[in-house]
Amino acid sequence: YVSILSKLFLLSTFVCPTEIIAFSDKVAEFKNINTVVLACSTDSVFSHLAWINTPRKHGGLGDMKIPVLADTNHQIAKDYGVLKEDEGIAYRGLFIIDTKGILRQITVNDLPVGRSVDETLRLVQAFQYTDKHGEVCPAGWTPGKDTIKPQVKESQEYFSKH
Repeated sequence: YVSILSKLFLLSTFVCPTEIIAFSDKVAEFKNINTVVLACSTDSVFSHLAWINTPRKHGGLGDMKIPVLADTNHQIAKDYGVLKEDEGIAYRGLFIIDTKGILRQITVNDLPVGRSVDETLRLVQAFQYTDKHGEVCPAGWTPGKDTIKPQVKESQEYFSKH
């Protein structure tokens, strides 16, 4: 089971670099669950290089452990429905896509608020668990916690304990 996590962002905001750094720093955790993390922005490859060559302590990205794609013609942002056409920028969109190419989760944030990498990791783990075991994950589920058998009678096992 390999998941693909696509993340679209705009480097020229103050929030996006914090997200891309957080995903880069946790890429090993995603690799451990067979998940590929890709980042994409409407900025050019030259802009990406400038951000990567700027140390983190000066507001740059520094060393990156994930690929950063340049969507200079905005086609990817448009295809994913996150292009703010009047400004030519992309909202921060996060897409969890499974090995069958099925979109399992979408998160789109307005520019001033960032996302939780830990929540994204939890979502991928939950989708992988449900696919493998055929059970469903309740709100706030984390690996090792109880799940629900999705049948009326069998679900009572979970509900009687919670």
